Amino acid sequence: MTSTANDVALSRFSLEDFAEKDRMAAWRDLYGRLVLKADLAPLPDHSLHADVTVRMLPGLSITSASMSAFRYERGAEQLADGNDGLVLVMGSHDAMMVQHRREVTWSAGDGLLVSSADPVAMVCPAPAKILCLHVPRPALAPLVSSVDSSVMQPIARSTEALKLLVSYVGALQEDDALATPQLQHHVASHVHDLIAVALGATRDAAALADGRGVHAARLRAIKADIIDHLNHGNLTVAAVARRHGVTSRQVQRMFEGDGTTFSQFVLGRRLARAHRLLVNPRYADRPVSAVAFEVGFGDVSYFNRTFRRQYGAPPSDVRESARRGLNANIGPDSIRTDRAPAK
Repeated sequence: MTSTANDVALSRFSLEDFAEKDRMAAWRDLYGRLVLKADLAPLPDHSLHADVTVRMLPGLSITSASMSAFRYERGAEQLADGNDGLVLVMGSHDAMMVQHRREVTWSAGDGLLVSSADPVAMVCPAPAKILCLHVPRPALAPLVSSVDSSVMQPIARSTEALKLLVSYVGALQEDDALATPQLQHHVASHVHDLIAVALGATRDAAALADGRGVHAARLRAIKADIIDHLNHGNLTVAAVARRHGVTSRQVQRMFEGDGTTFSQFVLGRRLARAHRLLVNPRYADRPVSAVAFEVGFGDVSYFNRTFRRQYGAPPSDVRESARRGLNANIGPDSIRTDRAPAK
């Protein structure tokens, strides 16, 4: 296990790091019994592979895995570790879970909450990507009407809070999202909020989450949507709002609360993408006007003016400096066009 500079513990396990003859033992003994504290076995007639990343924050552990078809069991021997946390499990393939004498088969993309304090068995009959969010019971229990009643109750993948949660967790690969201990605590509380809302938060917790975790996740999803549509000339606040089921004014308020505006965010991202294209040797023969149009500008003169104001040099000069191998410390990383998760 390694620790990053911002004290987010990060570990990775991959069978590719072991000789083929040692992979089964590594899978069952090293990863299963020592890391997962469970019995883990591949299903017959399936090739063996596993690539797992665990990111640990205060009050939250995120496990992302790509694994062979497998059987997982946490029984009396493993329960002696005293772990009484809760785990929200999601996968890319249908799977079966047994806990509290209840057998549940849930569909790909659905969520299922399980308890680490009780015996549990899981079978995933095909290779799948698995996402597990581990949270302490005391962090989640006050937010949900009955956390024990929520265990082994599937959450449909169409649930808005679950979709926001998956999008939000996926975006945490960005370093800025976890840059400081304060942000790490905010991220963990946002995830707790989203899980609670997906399960059925209390009225007070739902109101708190709406202005905290749900807000942060929706803003992050909207920013990702904007980035995906930067090259669209008709990228408007109204179009984005429609895709996310909110009003234009709600979108504008989200960006205002983040210290910017919708238009400023779009402009900053388009200019940053244009800069990356201009300094990329593969695009050296592409006219500046073509670059402008490719990132969504409809007016080349406006592009030239805003680019120069942002980077202190016209696009043609930035490209020429890149050709000569001169780096005048002019780049998109020096201009902050995004912000950390909303608090």
